[in-house]
Amino acid sequence: MGMPPSLCACLLLAAAVRAADPGAAPAAVAVSSGAAQVAPPAPAPQSPQPPAWAKPLHGVHLTGWGAGAPKVRRALIRDLKGAGLNAVVIALKEYDGYMFVRGVPLAHETRSYVNAIPDLPACVREFKEAGIYTIGRIVLFKDNYLARHRPDLAVRKPGGGIWANANGVAWVDPYRREIWDYNLAIASRAAAAGFDEIQFDYLRFPSDGNTRLCRYSRADHSNRTSRESLAAFLALARERLQPLGVKLSICVFGMTTTDDSGMGIGQHISALTRQVDFISPMMYPSHYHKGIYGLKNPNREPYKTIAYGTRDAVARLGADAWRLRPYFQDFSLGFRYNAEQVRAQILAAARQGVTNWILWNPQNRYTWSALRHNNQPIHAAKPVRRRENPAP
Repeated sequence: MGMPPSLCACLLLAAAVRAADPGAAPAAVAVSSGAAQVAPPAPAPQSPQPPAWAKPLHGVHLTGWGAGAPKVRRALIRDLKGAGLNAVVIALKEYDGYMFVRGVPLAHETRSYVNAIPDLPACVREFKEAGIYTIGRIVLFKDNYLARHRPDLAVRKPGGGIWANANGVAWVDPYRREIWDYNLAIASRAAAAGFDEIQFDYLRFPSDGNTRLCRYSRADHSNRTSRESLAAFLALARERLQPLGVKLSICVFGMTTTDDSGMGIGQHISALTRQVDFISPMMYPSHYHKGIYGLKNPNREPYKTIAYGTRDAVARLGADAWRLRPYFQDFSLGFRYNAEQVRAQILAAARQGVTNWILWNPQNRYTWSALRHNNQPIHAAKPVRRRENPAP
C-alpha cells in the first residue's frame, strides 16, 4: 500500500507547483539561517456535516489470519473496546492474490482460496455483537496469484510475457471484465457473511517498475481510459452491492489528497470520492518523499505531514469532505513510531476537521496507549492549536 519510487518526480513537481500557485492554499514559510522552515497549516474551514447514518468511526486493520484465530480476534475486540474504538477492517484478499472467502468459483478453480477464516459469518458476528463496525478489505488489481495462474488476465509485456513490478509481483489487467466479476463475487459473498462495508484496495493501475512496458487489453490505454475504467468498475460495484445493504469504500494513495492529476494510475480523488460512501487515503508519513510540503523528512514529522495532507483533502473535496477516513501509520519504517507519533497523526487530522480514521499495522500490533489520554479516548479530545513543532 506504499508510494513507489517511480512517483517521486511527479510528487516533487506537484509540491513545487503548489508552492508557485497563488491559488493554492498557502503554507506559512519563515526563512532562518538560509533554510526554509514550513509552519503547520492553519485549520481548514469546518467540513460539511455528515448525514445521520455516517456515524464517527475509529478503527484498526486486521489480517485475515488474525481474524480467523479466535484468541487473536477476541483479544482485539477487548483492546478496541478499551481504547474506545468502534471499527475493524478485515483483509479478505491480499495483493499476493490469496483470498479467504468461500464459494467463489474462480478462486476454487485457481486454488487461490485459503482457509484462513474457517467460519467467516461467525467471525463477523462476534465483532458486531461487540458493537464493532465491520469492513471487508479486498485487493483488486495487484493480484500476483491470478496473473500467474491465468496469464490471459495479466498485464503483459510487449513480447507477450507477464509483466511484473520491481519486486517481481504481477498484476491483472484492470480493464478485464472477468476480473471485475471475480472481485465483486468475493465482495458479494462477504456481504452475505454480514459485513457492514466493503473496501476496495489497489483500485489503480501499476506504478512501480517499468510501467512503460505494460500492455493492456485496451491498446488506447491512457490517463483518460484508466480513469474511465476505474469509474466503470465502481459503478458496477454499486449496482451489485447496494442491494445487499453494504456501504462501499476505497483506498487511494495518500498523496492524492494534494495531487489530483491521476498520478499515472487513474486515481483522481475528487472523482472517485463521489462514487463511494467513504474514501481512505493511505497517509503513512514514512511513504512521503523528502521535500514534500517543504518538510526535510516527513516520516519524522507526522503531525505536519498529516496536517498538510488532510488540509488539502478537505479543500479539494469540499461538500464531500465528510467521506474522508484516512489510514494512519502505527508501524515503524526508517524511524521509530511510538504513542507520540501515532497520536500526532490523529490530532493533526482532527485540527483539519477529519475525525474518522483507521490505523494500520501489518502484524496487528497496535499502540493502544496512543489512543487514550486521561482515561478518555484521544479522538474525543478537542483539537489543540499547535506551534511550529507540534508534538502532542
